[in-house]
Amino acid sequence: MNKNDVFYTETHEWIKVENDEAIVGITDFAQHELGDIVYIELPEIGDEITKDEAFGTIEAVKAVEELVSQISGEIIAVNEELEDSPEIINQSAFEDGWLVRIKLSDKTELDTLLNANEYQKLIEE
Repeated sequence: MNKNDVFYTETHEWIKVENDEAIVGITDFAQHELGDIVYIELPEIGDEITKDEAFGTIEAVKAVEELVSQISGEIIAVNEELEDSPEIINQSAFEDGWLVRIKLSDKTELDTLLNANEYQKLIEE
């Protein structure tokens, strides 16, 4: 996946949009900051999530963080491999370590997200 073709959030998630669906994961920067990821809790398929609300948690050796959605919609897929192997996120945050796939309910929410250049500036600050 080309890292320039995805949106980013100020809370260090990446969002790849394909038509009216979005694949969501955490950035390489986020997984590096968290350290070894030991547990992840994700929503169920069919759950509705709302922008700015938590949809799961990610637990690392250093900390436990809420996963807060920057988009609204219905969960249409979850990365079930992470249940038994959350370390996949550390190994492949942009490929195999995706978290959820969401059917977007409001594409205008994408307008508030960062592009690759804006995100790079954010993490360099």
